[in-house]
Amino acid sequence: MAHLASPKYTQEIIKKYGFHFNKKLGQNFLIDQNILQKIVDGAGITQEDEVLEIGPGIGTLTQELAKTAKKVIAIEIDQHLLPILQETLGNFKNVELIQGDVLKLPLMDIMYNKFSNRKIKVVANLPYYITTSIVMKLLEEELPIGRITIMIQKEVAERMSAAPGGKDYGALSVAVQFYATPYKIATVPASVFIPRPKVDSVVIALDILDKPRVEVSNRKLFFQVVRAAFAKRRKTLVNALSTGNLGIEKQEIVNILNQVGIDSKRRGETLSLKEFADIANDIDIQYKNKKERG
Repeated sequence: MAHLASPKYTQEIIKKYGFHFNKKLGQNFLIDQNILQKIVDGAGITQEDEVLEIGPGIGTLTQELAKTAKKVIAIEIDQHLLPILQETLGNFKNVELIQGDVLKLPLMDIMYNKFSNRKIKVVANLPYYITTSIVMKLLEEELPIGRITIMIQKEVAERMSAAPGGKDYGALSVAVQFYATPYKIATVPASVFIPRPKVDSVVIALDILDKPRVEVSNRKLFFQVVRAAFAKRRKTLVNALSTGNLGIEKQEIVNILNQVGIDSKRRGETLSLKEFADIANDIDIQYKNKKERG
């Protein structure tokens, strides 16, 4: 079979099945074999690996994964692509298709029923409009995943891997780095997709940590603090937290920041994960003390 990552073959199979791109689903098909190989190499796929692929499209990346991996489960939301995938993946006995919305599917059940390994690798070319929702679902549900390798919008990749102090550092940076270690594998120009997107992409890998990077007593509260700190980036930390969703008076925030040794005039974008954890843990202590006092 000819390489799917060929503009000619991609156009031929799209025409053969009368497929029309769905803009709402953010469909862009990769047509560069070199980029495909970089994704597979970056994911570290071996013959022992079992892979969950999200959004196989016409099966371009799926074919390359199946050539190396022990097993590939591919989840595709667009039922119009299923006849194409049945043709392009028909010769691969180690590939199984699931039609559905990954955000609504019970991924834990799928992983435990379909895979034998307990450190699954996830690979995906994610639609820009839904990247964050999918990544956070994969991270927050504490699934048996060892590495997530995804191709996403360049700006989103920069935010995921940003360090404190920069303009790209924000709530997404903290959330991703709480669960994983991100590193960039390759930059992908818009010219290697059909149809061509408006921006470049980046292949990024997220190595999942055995336990969160920082210890927090109340995970929900930790992320409330993070969101409040970044909700109004121009505000100082004390003002951002006291006017956020925490329901804590300004003087109380000042006292908490003093308690953990953080200058109240700093801004959220300068805080490390450890400093966010210190604030959240101290607030949690204050809540518990108040509750005990009645």
